[in-house]
Amino acid sequence: MSKLATIYPQAIEHTKMKVVEDIDRYLESNELLPSFEQYMKDRGHYVEQIWVNVWLNKSTNDVPKNEKKQFLSEKGFEVHGIDRKLLNKLFRDEMRFYQPFNAVEWMMETFNGEEELWADRYQEAKANFLKRAEQKQLEEQKQSIRGEIEDFAVGILEEQYERFYLYIRYFVAKQLAADLKNNVKFQPVDLVALEKKLVNQGSFDSSEYTTVATFFGELTGDIHKTLNWGRSSYEYQTYFFVYESLISDYISELIPEKILEQLSADLKDGFYDIFHEKLSASFVKGSIAQLLYDLEGYFIEDIQEEYVSDLLKLAEIPFDPKVHRAILEKDLGEREKKQQEEQAKLRRKREAEEQMMKDIFGAEYDPSLKRHVRYVLHIGETNTGKTHHALEQMKEAESGLYLAPLRLLALEVFDKLNAEGTPCSLKTGEEEKMVAGAQHISCTVEMFHEKEVYEVVVIDEAQMITDKDRGFSWYKAITKANAREVHIIGSRNSKTMLLELLGNADIEIHEYSRDTPLEVEKKEFHIKHVKKGDALICFSRRRVLETASRLQNDGHSVSMIYGSMPPETRKKQIEQFNKGRTKVIVSTDAIGMGLNLPIRRIVFLENDKFDGTRRRLLTSQEVKQIAGRAGRKGIYDVGKVAFTSDIRKMQNLLLQEDEPVHTFAIAPTNSVFERFQRYYHDLGTFFELWGKFESPKGTKKATLSEEKSLYQLIAGTEIEARLSLMDLYGFLHLPFSKNESALTRQWEDTMYAIIQGRELPEPIVKDRSLEELELSYKAIGLHLLFLYRLGERTEAIYWERLRAEISDLVQERLKTDIKKFVKKCKNCGKKLAWDHSFPTCDACHAAKYRRYRSDDDFQF
Repeated sequence: MSKLATIYPQAIEHTKMKVVEDIDRYLESNELLPSFEQYMKDRGHYVEQIWVNVWLNKSTNDVPKNEKKQFLSEKGFEVHGIDRKLLNKLFRDEMRFYQPFNAVEWMMETFNGEEELWADRYQEAKANFLKRAEQKQLEEQKQSIRGEIEDFAVGILEEQYERFYLYIRYFVAKQLAADLKNNVKFQPVDLVALEKKLVNQGSFDSSEYTTVATFFGELTGDIHKTLNWGRSSYEYQTYFFVYESLISDYISELIPEKILEQLSADLKDGFYDIFHEKLSASFVKGSIAQLLYDLEGYFIEDIQEEYVSDLLKLAEIPFDPKVHRAILEKDLGEREKKQQEEQAKLRRKREAEEQMMKDIFGAEYDPSLKRHVRYVLHIGETNTGKTHHALEQMKEAESGLYLAPLRLLALEVFDKLNAEGTPCSLKTGEEEKMVAGAQHISCTVEMFHEKEVYEVVVIDEAQMITDKDRGFSWYKAITKANAREVHIIGSRNSKTMLLELLGNADIEIHEYSRDTPLEVEKKEFHIKHVKKGDALICFSRRRVLETASRLQNDGHSVSMIYGSMPPETRKKQIEQFNKGRTKVIVSTDAIGMGLNLPIRRIVFLENDKFDGTRRRLLTSQEVKQIAGRAGRKGIYDVGKVAFTSDIRKMQNLLLQEDEPVHTFAIAPTNSVFERFQRYYHDLGTFFELWGKFESPKGTKKATLSEEKSLYQLIAGTEIEARLSLMDLYGFLHLPFSKNESALTRQWEDTMYAIIQGRELPEPIVKDRSLEELELSYKAIGLHLLFLYRLGERTEAIYWERLRAEISDLVQERLKTDIKKFVKKCKNCGKKLAWDHSFPTCDACHAAKYRRYRSDDDFQF
């Protein structure tokens, strides 16, 4: 039988019931018996609607979706793929005319001409009405008495709170003594991790607890149900919940009895006269239910402040209000004294900690410079020749140091200086290329050592000083560089901050402007518009490879740049573009820093990027940094910039005046660690103090999140035990991709090998795919970081050679594997448009959405 056939008779009975209810309401409101005809005249129009309302609601809510579709299909409706709202509307429209029940006809058959039946209905309705009125009056009287009782109880409880608290205090003292004596202690765990078995730690030791609150945090060993945001869940129970329930039950019996004893005889007699029964403690309890709930909170709050030792003594003393009041007053006096002593102790501890923090961190980050160094600032937009002019000054000096933000730029300057006849060595942490007789060094900024002295130091991309994780390296280089002259290269918005940082030092400023103007194209870019000299920008490795694949399939020769690409491979890709062997370049925002390329036009394929937390619109500085790579004097005298969407919005970002930055990042220095070791010798405490340390105005602390995550792997192990604090931090601080689990495991394995005196484990090298080659390159890089840190330069030569081979393989694999990166739907494999924003095609997305809606569908 269909659901429709089942509910039809139910709807008829429901309609009849509704009609009778309407008759009763009509009759009870009349002083004299109205005729049936008069009722039909007054209410007949409503009766006609009752069936329609009842039937439409019941049929729409109770008939399942599939049966609705079948019914409509039989009526000639096309219901495939129809949404729920439209389906219900069509069904309701059909139900309006489905086998209508004539309620008026049923009434006429039942009551028309049946005067006696109609009169009986009237008498019954009036009797029910009078009965309800009497019950309402009694309830009002009862409510009035409840109000009197509640008002009286409020006064009593305010006046006698301490008296009631004495009962509660003794009750809790007895219970606490029993629990500490008879129960066992369980090892604390994650309260919601019910799959973790609790560990029995034996009997309680009362001396471990100061206040009752400290005991209330212990686990009972049981599981209880709790509500979070309206949803019930289960967790391990603490004694807080047990005592909360015990106190609630106790005061629910105690206080109503005590209130009843003190209520006036008049109120009790009045209650008896109305209800013909004695006023009971149960009625009093119902009258002051909210008051009891509030009182429970006050008692719980006060009892948690009690000292466990005081209550254990109290449990041995039989209850006598006078005796217990005297004990409470004595305990309160002693408690106040103890609290004052504890506060004084905490204050002394806090003052000592403040002094320690001042001693450790103190003036370490005072940016004022008191050294005889001449600073030359090169300030300007991207691609304006800032770095070139600074390097020219360095080349003329007897010795020089170039500090780069990226290993690739350090390599580029190393090659440039040597090619131009200035011997230059290279140090990046992962490789060292020592050139005979070289007095100049090109290295990454993290390799800076303040004890080394040079005639000229060049610090590139100084605006990076604001970076929350790496910025401290620029801060350290700028403020600690030992040189006759320090050249600082930065963006326009970093000028104010750099001047504030350098203070009263000897400063010379050179400002640079673009020789090649930027011009934003008015039409939205499409891939069919790509031309020689274009650089297409997107913000993920996969998007770079997919776009490059599409361009190659369309007959374009393409170079690629992305963050995880080996620098040597990146260098070869750039050389191909520079020499014209490739016509187009596809890159992430890695192109925006330090790379000078003959780019005719920068094309933003995306206007937003994932920053590790969320997708967000590009900032004005990011747009300028990348767009600034367009144009090359003598090749392209105008730099073009194009966007695939929102041209006006993105153009505004490009033209927007940058807000000056005023804060820079700081991080622990050797001096800080040396002072810290006067107090402690473990990094866990150091990270805790670093979290508490308030960085000076104008600075922000490095998060040290990567160092802390690595530290968690070896905290408390023999690695921490056998390494000095500064050595351990140095290993934690090694620059590698700490979000790669394979590299993190390699780091941990190598650390154990070092402290156990074993040979370092060789990095795992795989070459089955482009991803494996890139990971192998990083693994060898991490291995080289260890080798150079340990002084194993001879062995490092072999691994540098192998890494170069891996880089060559990446270069070759890019030529062959790029075809695999055609953009396809991850569900059905259908080829997607080059600018399709999602990993699935529209059809698969719609099907998934329909399934989702179907699973969550419900009937009205």
